Amino acid sequence: MNKERIDTMSGHSKWHNIAKRKGANDAKKAKIFTKIGREMAIAIKEGGSPNPDINGRLRDVIAKAKANNMPNDNIKRMLDKYSGANGNVDYEAINYEGYGVGGVAVIVETLTDNRNRTAADVRHLLDKFGAGMGATGCVGWQFDQKGVMIVDREELDKDEDEVMMLALDAGAEDFQADEQTFTIYTSPADFGTVREALEGQGLTFIEAEIEMVPQNYIRLESAEDMEKMRKLLDNLEDNDDVQSVWHNWENEDEYEG
Repeated sequence: MNKERIDTMSGHSKWHNIAKRKGANDAKKAKIFTKIGREMAIAIKEGGSPNPDINGRLRDVIAKAKANNMPNDNIKRMLDKYSGANGNVDYEAINYEGYGVGGVAVIVETLTDNRNRTAADVRHLLDKFGAGMGATGCVGWQFDQKGVMIVDREELDKDEDEVMMLALDAGAEDFQADEQTFTIYTSPADFGTVREALEGQGLTFIEAEIEMVPQNYIRLESAEDMEKMRKLLDNLEDNDDVQSVWHNWENEDEYEG
């Protein structure tokens, strides 16, 4: 295992954000489920089948849905909605890049049926609460695309060494442990295979998806900067066209606003 690589990833814990999402109100959960539904639609369209047994990308999206506590009935409704004649969707995946306050790098992943509307919305929010939208690639080089699986260690009957060996044997690239979670990293290509192998060993995930992992992090020191950055992230995440927002703000969990 590459210890140096683990250290570069270990500066940021997502536990605070996961806990906040798990405690989201019904309206927030409905929005999250809708966003995952769009991902299912794209996975079915690009994978060519609504059957997760033969559509690996769809299996990964369903795993993400389960990690977000989407009920099985909701998952089935989404699959039925976007299958066959009902699956005629025209969403386009577009990423936008820019800067928050203090030089924080931001990548916004969207699925949209109107790129002009979405681009205008993202640009407006980055201008209002951050330092503006940049050209494609302006911050992307600061991130690595990785499969990321997070396990709540309190809900697991296995110790750190055992989980690490399971992850390595399944083909994971890196493993990280803190007081609350185990985090397993894979290449994007190996994500589905590793996830399924670990599920077969009895692991369940509170998060499992392909992410943009920062190479380095930036701390915000002033309450004003943290408030603006929080507003930027909240407003982006509330946008119906935005699927995910990746950033390298290190001390996000210290914001008390």
